[in-house]
Amino acid sequence: MLLAATISFVIAITGDGEEGIAAYVEPFVILLILVLNALVAIYQDQDADNALEALKNMQAQECQVKRNGTWRTLDAKELVPGDIVSVKQGDNIPADIRLLELNSISLLVEEAPLTGESVSVSKICDVMKSTDEDILQDQRNMLFSSTIVSYGSATGVVVFTGMKTAIGRVQKAVSEAAEEEEDTPLKKKLDDFGEKLSYLISAVCLLVWVMNYNNFYDEIHGSFVKGCIYYFKIAIALAVAAIPEGLPAVITTCLALGTRKMAANNAIVRRLPSVETLGCTTVICSDKTGTLTKNEMVAVKFGVIDQNCSAFKIYNVPANAQ
Repeated sequence: MLLAATISFVIAITGDGEEGIAAYVEPFVILLILVLNALVAIYQDQDADNALEALKNMQAQECQVKRNGTWRTLDAKELVPGDIVSVKQGDNIPADIRLLELNSISLLVEEAPLTGESVSVSKICDVMKSTDEDILQDQRNMLFSSTIVSYGSATGVVVFTGMKTAIGRVQKAVSEAAEEEEDTPLKKKLDDFGEKLSYLISAVCLLVWVMNYNNFYDEIHGSFVKGCIYYFKIAIALAVAAIPEGLPAVITTCLALGTRKMAANNAIVRRLPSVETLGCTTVICSDKTGTLTKNEMVAVKFGVIDQNCSAFKIYNVPANAQ
């Protein structure tokens, strides 16, 4: 697109074709499309960044820590392994903590942000049997960072902080996977389309230039070289006209509309092509139903037996019913 705009400017400056402001309309339109494309992408990235920042703010900011024999309130970022921490109902777990004592009859923790468990997990202080392949769901004597206490209170010792926590290791794995990210189906199709289109346009332009070979000697051009350059400019102008400058703008607009629709359903989209990639997904492998649903049960029909127990009436529940 930039190359097409540059060639259009060169043709406009040399004075061939239209004169005046009209000669600069096409290159300015191409640049305008590129600028709008970039602005939409930047705006979408900023929206995603703001949403991700809001998620970060949901993590524990302060916690109750026992140091030098006294309890105090500290910023969660100041925690170090070995600190004694107290958590209660509604608290975000500030780090990975080994439970020492339950201060209530039981302790339930919502671990959906980390493991996808749709129900709260009951925690205990007992020593768990260690294996070489421990999984998070089996570590019931541990509290993990980013999870939430849904019932009870307890005291524990910090064992991991920062990127060494379970959620930190997940983040590290995601970051490493992002570095090896392959092209999306949309990008592959666009690259293939662009490559084939460029070959076709080049062939047509070359054919047009060669077909006018006899006109290179026309006296109106003054010389063979000038005639050659004149028809070469015509071929270049044909190439510029054949390039679908509006395609990137149309694709970006469609993807942006898709991200806005997903944002209305509280879904964060970091990159625009992710919308198209999701649309190409045919199989989703998951062992947690609560991960794919709202973890809600909704009645869609109900039945009533009449007084004589002779009839059974079925009623449909409207989707917007409270």
